[in-house]
Amino acid sequence: MSNQNDTLKSPSIVDALIPIVCLVVMLATSVTLYGDNSSYGPNQIALLLAATIAALVGLKNGYRWDQLEQGIVKGISIAMGAILILLAVGALIGTWLLAGTVPALIYYGLQIMHPDWFYAATCLICVIVAISIGSSWTVAATVGVAFIGVANGFGLSLPVTAGAIISGAYFGDKMSPLSETTNLAPAVAGSELFEHIRHMTWTSIPSIVLALIIFSFMGMGAGADVASERIASISDGLNEQFSISILNIVPLLVLLALAISRVPALPAVFCGALVGGVWAAIFQQDLIQATFATDELRGGMATLNAVWTVMFDGISVNTGNSDVDELVSGGGMSSMLNTIWLIISAMTFGAVMESTGLLQRIVKALLRSVKSTGSLIASTLATCFGTNIITADQYIAIVMPGRMYKDAYAEKGLAPVNLSRTLEDAGTITSPLIPWNSCGAYMQSVLLVNPLEYFMYCFFNWTSPLVALLYGYIGFKIKPLKDAKVVAARGHNA
Repeated sequence: MSNQNDTLKSPSIVDALIPIVCLVVMLATSVTLYGDNSSYGPNQIALLLAATIAALVGLKNGYRWDQLEQGIVKGISIAMGAILILLAVGALIGTWLLAGTVPALIYYGLQIMHPDWFYAATCLICVIVAISIGSSWTVAATVGVAFIGVANGFGLSLPVTAGAIISGAYFGDKMSPLSETTNLAPAVAGSELFEHIRHMTWTSIPSIVLALIIFSFMGMGAGADVASERIASISDGLNEQFSISILNIVPLLVLLALAISRVPALPAVFCGALVGGVWAAIFQQDLIQATFATDELRGGMATLNAVWTVMFDGISVNTGNSDVDELVSGGGMSSMLNTIWLIISAMTFGAVMESTGLLQRIVKALLRSVKSTGSLIASTLATCFGTNIITADQYIAIVMPGRMYKDAYAEKGLAPVNLSRTLEDAGTITSPLIPWNSCGAYMQSVLLVNPLEYFMYCFFNWTSPLVALLYGYIGFKIKPLKDAKVVAARGHNA
């Protein structure tokens, strides 16, 4: 092994930038040629070609193919948890559509909410639910799907609605002690969980307040052109197709209870899907028999066939009302396969970049320009965002920069909580803005809105890094290392 290491050449900054530049050019070309369809194949090809270019650079520098292959396998394995959750979410959406859970949420949303304050209310409700359960993904797959349906019913902008959902979901996820990323960031940086959350309030609360104000202004007059006949038509169509009652909401309550109880995401979501299947069998027999019964399959067998089918292939409803059909069709594990393809392609590129040292070379170049607290925080923000782009995984965008910048913050006399906050301000919340990132791909597959369309409306997600950057340069709420030591000493004595 030592002989192999002796033959390795350290990558130059040109080596590191070649795959990045090629990827940017290919992704731009993909969007130009295919538009909204670029995420359904073209982007995957661009990522795999960029991975090939990075591998060729690695081979030039002395790496063997088996080393690169091991790195790729390791990189993809990191995403396996997310991939399994994606499949479970697909099954959950399918059974919740069949059970009437999502239709009931849409139905009651159309009756209760008003278009003029819909965007702000959507964001605020997602904040509350996400803080309660600590999962932006679960929020998007449950109440987020329902809000997209309500927005469709009101004739409101789906990209703005997606932006409101993601803004609220990621604020709540970031501020919840139940969140994986909220626990991961302080663990990597060396700070304490609740001190980390308190420190994040200084960047997160101004950002979410600004987002709510913007959504409130955007909603004013939004309902002026909403046709009450259209809303009535959709409500009647939902009532005719499904047995709508408050009992339809039980699967959602079960999932929220599991999440609050800190049941891991995969079993919680899959359990929610199974409860949805049971609820469909109990409350939607008319729909099941009308849609899935055949001469060979009737009664209980038709019910089993219906639940089984929607879990892997979703549901397609044909009522003659295109608005209703669009709202209550979809789901199934198969609907997530393109997203999984995109994640695997992105993780392959990120794994090659990391295993060949190209990613670390870029970070070293950034560290050379660090001279002040502001530039250190700016460099951390840029590295987290760049890692989200390159490796397509928010966990890597927290862990890798956290490890690389930990000593730099200590040398600058800055408490670890400054690093952990910055990791969240960019590593966590910029991930859904990138179409090929696992979070961006997930949001598109669940909300059915392209990240290129909704990213400008995720006001919280791009305001928070800007607030963090401003604080860094003006020195506001930047905690010195000596203060952290005093706090730690007090906690130890207590």
